[in-house]
Amino acid sequence: MAIVSDIPGTTRDRISLDAEWGGRHFLLVDTGGIEDRPGDLLWDDVRGQTAKALLDADAVILVVDASLGISPGDREALDLVRRSNKPFILAANKADNLSREVAAAEFYQLGTVDPIPISAYHERGITDLMEALFEVLPIERSKDQDSGSIRVALIGRPNVGKSAMLNAITGEERAIVSPIPGTTRDSIDSDFLYKGRDLTFLDTAGLRRRGKADEDLEKYSIIRTVGAIERSHVCVVVLDTTELVTAQDTHIGGFVDEAARAAVVVVNKWDLAAERPLDRDYVAAIVRDRFKFLPGVPVIFTSALNGRGVEQVLDAVLAVWDEFSKRLKREELSRVIFEAVGANPPPPQGTVRPRIFRVTQTRVGPPTFEFSTRHPEHVHFSYRRYLENRIRDAFGFAGSPIRLHFVPRDE
Repeated sequence: MAIVSDIPGTTRDRISLDAEWGGRHFLLVDTGGIEDRPGDLLWDDVRGQTAKALLDADAVILVVDASLGISPGDREALDLVRRSNKPFILAANKADNLSREVAAAEFYQLGTVDPIPISAYHERGITDLMEALFEVLPIERSKDQDSGSIRVALIGRPNVGKSAMLNAITGEERAIVSPIPGTTRDSIDSDFLYKGRDLTFLDTAGLRRRGKADEDLEKYSIIRTVGAIERSHVCVVVLDTTELVTAQDTHIGGFVDEAARAAVVVVNKWDLAAERPLDRDYVAAIVRDRFKFLPGVPVIFTSALNGRGVEQVLDAVLAVWDEFSKRLKREELSRVIFEAVGANPPPPQGTVRPRIFRVTQTRVGPPTFEFSTRHPEHVHFSYRRYLENRIRDAFGFAGSPIRLHFVPRDE
């Protein structure tokens, strides 16, 4: 779940996930490393994220490096943990062999709890670690993975304001916001309740053009972003008012289309529109034209740093989710389709004319329709689009993909 790299400072935001060990459920939060990095412009923000994680935690796993011994960063981290007044255990990581396990005894000098030698890479000592953790963490927090939460991915190019939007939605500094492109590297899950509906927001790293994804960390971030799209129900594509719709924006929208996810397009930093100047209706028309492969997608204008328009984004997410999960009555669906077929029958392909006998909705999320057909391989793409448009005209599905499958009648 977290990007692993030999480069110090890879982890910046808090990364959390529901976990289970031995039938015990808990929320596990990974944080950035604690050390003095005066050249890192984001260090104060990283430290702030760690402080917030400590504030929310019921217990702490303090991780040290058995191969290096005690460092000033270890003492600083220990000081932070002690001041939090939270129960904690000490994990001496990278104890990959017997000599390093013996060397882990050096951490007794910290005058704190017994160090537990582990090797995360080789999965050694993890059972001892978890047993020690549950001794200081008697509370069991369980969460139903199928609780019906709507998963929402915030996606877009670097520095368009995705993390600022996540913070504005949740009302806390959940993700680091910086003018430095590429600050966010992992996907970050945040649960949120809005109008009685459970939402889980997945903030993601910005997607760059492939030619700029040369560094390993950048490649991992792209994988995480595509993974977040696949895990989501609704994708919020965030644009920058100062650049509007770039080729990379439509490329990102293409990922959403390929994954068959519902979508909302957000034009962020709209407070800068007066400098250009820009007309809202004109911009909305441009956006819808460039994202015409996402039919009926809502276009919302926001200023995430000022919190403007955030509520409209949430309303749009709920609206497209309702379309994404909508199931039609079979008789109403059949009436619309056969009226469309009667007005415009499938055109013949040579001497073969396809014929549609029955249509059923087989699933939701995305809404999928199966057509029992004679010679389904001869149903032309343009006729498939014609039937899709008739379904949309009759039933909506704005911002939601729909899928049409044509199968032989004997199936």
